[in-house]
Amino acid sequence: MALAQETGVLLLDEPTTFLDVSHQVEVLDLLTDLNRSRGTTVVMVLHDLNLAARYSDHLVALREGGLHACGEPGEILTPSSSRPSSASRARSSPTPSRASPS
Repeated sequence: MALAQETGVLLLDEPTTFLDVSHQVEVLDLLTDLNRSRGTTVVMVLHDLNLAARYSDHLVALREGGLHACGEPGEILTPSSSRPSSASRARSSPTPSRASPS
């Protein structure tokens, strides 16, 4: 329904939960297309750091109920940064869609 309404902002809570990997990518590719073609702002909660880093232009990391860090994925998910959560260590590397042109 939200897509049919062509709203300018989508707020999504774990839109890929319970989907297999191929459908997760399909949903996130669709959201990326909406963002780029219609200018739709997409705000979503993702606990999968790999998907968050691959599909997000901006990340907000929360820790113990408060703001831990915010910025581009490469700034937030680095080996030298503090852990984004109490149980994870993360590293961001360019994906084909984010890689710098040669």
